[in-house]
Amino acid sequence: MKTLFLSLSFVFCALAMAQNNIVIHIDGQTTDISGQTHTVVAPSANSFDVPFDIVNNTGASVEWRITRKQISVPTGWTDALCWGHSTDPFGGTCYSSGQMNTNPWTSPGTQAVLFTLNDGEYGKMKISIDVEDNTFGQAHYRYYVTANGLTMLDSVDLVVDYLASTKPMVKDEISITVSPNPSTEYVQIQFSGVEQMQLKMVDALGNVMAKETLTSNRKINVSDLNSGIYFLIFEAPGSKSITRKLVVRH
Repeated sequence: MKTLFLSLSFVFCALAMAQNNIVIHIDGQTTDISGQTHTVVAPSANSFDVPFDIVNNTGASVEWRITRKQISVPTGWTDALCWGHSTDPFGGTCYSSGQMNTNPWTSPGTQAVLFTLNDGEYGKMKISIDVEDNTFGQAHYRYYVTANGLTMLDSVDLVVDYLASTKPMVKDEISITVSPNPSTEYVQIQFSGVEQMQLKMVDALGNVMAKETLTSNRKINVSDLNSGIYFLIFEAPGSKSITRKLVVRH
């Protein structure tokens, strides 16, 4: 694998990063891990996701981009990334490993994919790692928050361990049922094939109405919601996100 080294100016910018007023944490958690390393164990040889939230507390509106640097990656492993506003029901713009074909790689700066984060809002950075079956080892990635692809503002490291003894978290094909649909008072969510999932409910405008971790079947009260269309977005380790449309009628 050919390795591309950062220029001296890139390194100096990285060393001069100001971490104040930017908060990075794992989606669903609150601990700020900006400038730190998050370590995960690959659940299986299947692709799996690691979602981060990047919060803008700078006092101004920003249009951030993401720069990914592969510090060390075992042969055959690939990675992908989605980056978008927290209210984007589709998870932002996603880039495949084929598109992220340089090291370092920076998300495009075109108006078609840039989005504005107002003060107090946050962006979603979902990293997908696909390990090579039977290629055990450890990968080290670094993700920079950048204003223009050159000036690095903050960063977080991701270390992935793939162990020979790792057992798959996804047991079978994931099945999700949402009923009744349309619903007036309660909706029952039933799932199988995975031990736990992240659930996010958004309305037709992309506003997040609820977010929680499901470890068993769940009955949700929708009587307080306005009549309309909502989207239930499910995310599980080792699987692509699954979306179900829910219609609420009163």
